[in-house]
Amino acid sequence: MIKRLIAVVIIVAMPFLLGLLFTYDVIKINWISFMEIQPSFRPQEDPLPMPARSIPVDGAHFVAGLDAPVNPVPADEVSLQRGKTLFEISCVPCHGAAGDGKGAFSAFLAKVKPANLLDDRIKNLSDGSIFMTITNGIPGGMPPMRENLPTARDRWDVVNYVRQLQQGGQ
Repeated sequence: MIKRLIAVVIIVAMPFLLGLLFTYDVIKINWISFMEIQPSFRPQEDPLPMPARSIPVDGAHFVAGLDAPVNPVPADEVSLQRGKTLFEISCVPCHGAAGDGKGAFSAFLAKVKPANLLDDRIKNLSDGSIFMTITNGIPGGMPPMRENLPTARDRWDVVNYVRQLQQGGQ
């Protein structure tokens, strides 16, 4: 009796299950997916801009609309050593080890050649102007280096090292 009941249930349920199997592909039940409501970022997409009137975690480096900032980092041995290391990593490919603008990558830059940091025009810039150039780059030329040199201290150390290069010291 039980075997017969099981056989009847299987015979009745089998067409129903097969019908569900074929109709699932036609109906396409849309399951809830929270992936589609999350923000997405494409590869090589720029980071979001900082909100207006926000201050970086390590403090305000400069105030927009005012003069270039003043160098708060003394050019001591620690700063110059850090600056040299960061310069070799981020700046040498374009500006060269001597800062003369003849780095290995500069040959591939057809439109705008890297600046010769030993030139009198660059020597006459203030430390703050060099800091702002490193931070924001030059449109159509040098890219902003605020991602490569994420802290203000890193950029000031590079400024101190550039000043040492300009004085003829390495």
